[in-house]
Formats: sequence, C-alpha cells, structure tokens
Amino acid sequence: MAKYFGTNGARGKLDLLTPEFVSRMCTAFGIWSGGKGNNILLARDTRTSGEMLEGAALAGLLSAGCSVTMLGICPSPTVEFSVLKHKASGAVTITASHNPPDWNALKFVDSRSIAVSRERGEEIEKIFEAGPPQAQRAQWNEIQPLHHYATACADHAAAVKAAIDTSLIKRRKPKLVLDCANGTMGQVCPQFFKSLGCEVITLNAQMDGHFPGRPSEPTEANIGELLASVKELGADTGIAWDGDGDRVVFVDETGKFVIGDKIFALSEKIALAQKKGPVVTTVSTTNAIRDIAEKAGCKMHYCRIGAPYISEEMARVGAVVGGEEVGGVVWPSISYGKDGLMTAAKIVEAICRQPLSNLVAGLPSYFNSKTKLPCAPERKYGAVASLAGKLQDKGKPTTIDGVRIDFPDDSWVIVRASGTENYIRIFAEAKSQEKANELMQSYVRMVDAAIG
Repeated sequence: MAKYFGTNGARGKLDLLTPEFVSRMCTAFGIWSGGKGNNILLARDTRTSGEMLEGAALAGLLSAGCSVTMLGICPSPTVEFSVLKHKASGAVTITASHNPPDWNALKFVDSRSIAVSRERGEEIEKIFEAGPPQAQRAQWNEIQPLHHYATACADHAAAVKAAIDTSLIKRRKPKLVLDCANGTMGQVCPQFFKSLGCEVITLNAQMDGHFPGRPSEPTEANIGELLASVKELGADTGIAWDGDGDRVVFVDETGKFVIGDKIFALSEKIALAQKKGPVVTTVSTTNAIRDIAEKAGCKMHYCRIGAPYISEEMARVGAVVGGEEVGGVVWPSISYGKDGLMTAAKIVEAICRQPLSNLVAGLPSYFNSKTKLPCAPERKYGAVASLAGKLQDKGKPTTIDGVRIDFPDDSWVIVRASGTENYIRIFAEAKSQEKANELMQSYVRMVDAAIG
C-alpha cells in the first residue's frame, strides 16, 4: 500500500510536506511521467505554504529534466483543462482542496487529465524511496527552459462559455451570491458570471490562504453567511466552492441548502438530456443517480471513492458524466477533472428556465445522514476490514471501497476509511430522514466498538 499517496495525491501538514519532500516527490513524478524533455504544468492554490512548496516542486521537476510551465494560482479544474489544451505530459497542483489551512498537498495529474490514484502513486513512491539514478537527473546542459503562462483561467472560462447557452443567461440576468472561500475561484467566478450579464454579489472573494471567511469545505455548517444572504438579498441562487474549486454546492432561492449529491443529480439530468451514455459514480452516492440513469435508459457504473477512480472509470467506459456526493462533477467534454466552474455554469443556465427549488423537487427523493469518527491512520483500514465480514449478512454487500450494505427497502449504509483524513466515514441513505439517521447511528455504534 502507498505510504504517502491517499485518495488523491500526497496530503499532509508541513511536518510531512517539507520542501525537501516536495522536491524529491516531484522529481519522482517527473521521471514517472516520462522524464527528460516532457512538459509538466505547475500550479498552486492560495495557501500560505503554497509559494514555498511551489519553489521546491519546480526544482524537483527541473531536476528530472522536465520543461515546466508555471500557471500560478489556479483552480484545480483549470489545471486539468490546461493539461489537455497544452498537450502536457502531466501536472502538479499544490493544494489541499477542502482541508484546513495548515494542510497542503501535491495533486498529480497525468497526460489525460486524470488524477493519479493511490495505486499508481505507489510507482512514483518507489522512485521517491530509491532515489533516481544519476542518469535520470538532468545534467547542466539538459535543464529545460521555464515557461510562464498567465491566461490559463481565461482559457478555461472560455471553454465553459462555449458549452452553455450564454444568450439565455444574458437575457435572464440572474442574481447570484458567490462564496469563493478565499480560494482560487475568487479570481475566476465573479468576473465569469458578470461577463454573462448576471448580477453578482460576492462573499470571501479575496484570495487568502488563512481562509478567514469560513473553512474551505463548503458544508451547510460552514456557509451560514451565504444561506442568510441569498434570502435577505432575494437572489436566484447562492454558490459556494471549496479552496481549489473542484467542489461546488448551491443555495436555492428560498435560502435552503442544496446538498452536493443533488447538484450531481441535476448535472446528470442536464448531461443526459444533451447526450445519452454511461454514468459513473462512487459507491457512496445517492440512489437518485441510479434512478436518473435508468429513466434515461443509460448504464450506471460504480467505482471506488475519489476523483482518480471516477475519472479512470469514465475514460474506460466512455461516460458522458460522472461525479460524487460532495458536489464534484466531471464533464469529460472539458476534462477528466471535477469542475466546479462548469457545474456552476450549467446549473445557472438551468435556473434561468425554472427556480432551483423546482429543479431539486423534480429529483428522486432520498434522505441521508453522514458522520465521521477519528481513527489513527495505521488502524483505519484494518478496522473497516474487520467490520466487513460482520456486516455482509445484514443485506446486499458491495466491497469496492470499504463495505456498503444495500437493504430491500432501498436504504443503504457505507462504512469506509477516509483516503484524505484520519477518519472512518459512515454514510446512510433512506426514503425518510428518520430512517437514515437511525441506520447511521446503528452503524456508528458498530464502528465505535471496532475501534475501541
């Protein structure tokens, strides 16, 4: 099992992500991605450690003989789009996404714009641990030129505009409240929606790696100001992203939070109305995704939890859309990265035809309950594995990632070790909130007993 790679990249605090670690890991990635002469994109988010680690990553990539194109501060989906636009061999984004400000991470992307999974990361770690042979390092006359590319965000925005009905939005002129989380979307989304003729009010739009406005993760508990603002200002919707812009959630015109899996479900309906084809989602995502795919006559494919696995499966089956329950949606016409800008643009286009509350009311109705329990990293996988055998006789098991149990009444529960944090996560879904809460609590007790 990978020592440093989690679900999506190598993530941690600065006691792990030292400049020395980052430089060596990026040298290993540079060699893994093809080595000397290959072009690697390098970007970062707004975190205070970003510039320091960017310098270390640059040194590591140049040491591997790579040509490096610096994108500066960019959302993760912009980087993934840029890999395809520039026909790059890969990319490194220095971002811990939704984690707290004292965390950072190296997110690696291959030439297809697909994030490097834990399993593929093991290959990079082998190079990292062994140290590359001198022959694989650049000599003085092999060090490649450094390039700066300042318009990656504009390129990404232009591609998204080309994929939506801009004339409809300009006629309707919806009123939007945008919560950019003091993250990278602050330099993209306000101007993007203003250019479409929207009336825009911003929250936390100033980029600041301390995240002074709110925590980076766009949960209902963290976006109270947005919830209140939408209702007070009479806005058509509120939109909130995480720090690197791959996750997005909404607030409807009544001030009600719209959970991420409903945003994915709406995106799925929009995508399948335009083009039929396979849908990919994780084993922790609402059954509404299954129901929508079945109604459209399209095949569902389940995968492990995490952006790399969604993208890998989408590429394998030729999916037209994919995503997960936290509000991350992949639009392969743009890239194989979760794209919070494209998702927001598509939903805004949809609410120009009818209110968001109506759109959500038209989705299959399920209720969910979620929690997470702290667990030491060396114990979390073993604890879930020990539970798997005990749970499988309680319903229909799926063990793609952790263990999911489906019950005859269309309810289900999943217990899995987090790939990005030191937690065991428990999700439950049912036809009523009471049933979902009850199901989750019963499994919390089982997990508590397993981890002592």
